[in-house]
Formats: sequence, C-alpha cells, structure tokens
Amino acid sequence: MILPAAAPTIVRCGRVDSTQAIAFAMAADGAPDRTVVVADSQAAGRGRRGRAWHDEPGASLLVSILLRPRLAPAQLPMLSLTAAVAVAEALARAARLGARLKWPNDVLVNGRKIAGILLESRRATTSTPLPLPSWPPSPIVALGIGINVAQQTFPREISDRATSVRLAGGETEDPDTLLMALLERLDHWRGRQEMEGFAPVRERWRALADTLGRRVTVDGVTGLAVDVDDDGALLLDDDSRRRHRIFAGEVT
Repeated sequence: MILPAAAPTIVRCGRVDSTQAIAFAMAADGAPDRTVVVADSQAAGRGRRGRAWHDEPGASLLVSILLRPRLAPAQLPMLSLTAAVAVAEALARAARLGARLKWPNDVLVNGRKIAGILLESRRATTSTPLPLPSWPPSPIVALGIGINVAQQTFPREISDRATSVRLAGGETEDPDTLLMALLERLDHWRGRQEMEGFAPVRERWRALADTLGRRVTVDGVTGLAVDVDDDGALLLDDDSRRRHRIFAGEVT
C-alpha cells in the first residue's frame, strides 16, 4: 500500500532564468524531497537535448520538482517515463484531455506536443539531509515539466506540431488545478516505481503510447517501434529484422 504523502513545499516565482537551476540551488541548501518550484516564465528554459523551451508568460505551467529518490542510480533515467505517465494522467483528470506518449517522454494531444519533460541529476553530498537516514546517499534529481496551458499561437518553427490545453479544448485552464493533479499522479507512480520496480510504470506507459506500432526513425535507424524494454529503452525492428535497443534520441 502506498501511504499518502505530506503536502509538498511549493515555491512560486515570477520570471526566472530556469526553475531547474533554482531547484538544484535549493537542494544544495538542504531542501527536502518534493520541493516544487513554479515560475510564470523562464528566460533560459530548456528542453531535452539542449533545446530552448519557448513559453508565453503566464500561459504555461512551468515547474521543477526536486526529488531525492530511493532508487539505484541505474534506475533514475526511468523516472522520465514515470513522469510522462503522470503528466498524461493529470491532463486526463484535470482537463479531460486524452493525452498520448511519444518515446521517451513527450506528451501529445491530437498528435501535437502539449508538454515536455527534462530530467537532470547531480550527485548528493553526504552532508545533504535525506528523507530516510537509513537510505544511502543517491543523486539529487530535478524533474522539469512544462505544460502549454493558455497559448493560442506558437513560434512559426513549432506551430505545426504544438498545442495547448486551450487549443485542445481542455475543461480547465487553471495552472494550479493542473499542478495539483500532476503532483498527485507523480506521487502515485513514483511510489509504485520505488516499491515495485519499473514494471507497473512500463505497463501503463505502453497503454498510453503513441510511438509503439509505428514506423519511426531515431538518429538514422528506421524501423517498427515494437516495445519498451524493462530499462526504458525503445525496441525497434529494422527492415532486416534486426532488433535495436535505443536509449536516447529523437523519434520522427
């Protein structure tokens, strides 16, 4: 049984360079697990693979969640897929939107990206307070999530593949409603991953997947996306029936 967690610490900011940077700075000062940094806008927001994250001030949910996970270092990358499941379920619960997942962690509605996830980790020092004193020090994780909420237009270079809660006809455009749903679903799935391993997350990710069953190209490898492995890798069968395990890359 997963016990209810105490209310998280939420820090609200106006315009900042990066919520990720603030989360790591707070971690260095001993901020606890589940400290949440929310900003109205970011001057230097980042997505996966170093891409810039464009936001319209006040129109997005921009959040970084500090995690001190009870996971082995090799299991940390799978938190990215765990977070994607949580975002999709939060959009379903709060906004009644049927979100789908593009490997590894893009969240789509009607085939367009509505949310992105950035997972970064740094080594914790032995002087950093931990939630469970008996658990050995593990890396600190900053989980950055951006959800397009009220945007009606996007920069030309992404206008054909981006959407927002408003454009998709979601039932709420209240960022706090979305945030509370997100934190609840993240607590649920992170708790299951820590207690049961990646298997239940993997099963749910498969059920929400937009990528599986499609012919895709990932960094020059083309084939049929057939599954996600038990370590989060994408399994892809090429035209020669050779199976590839893809750990990172951009799916097209």
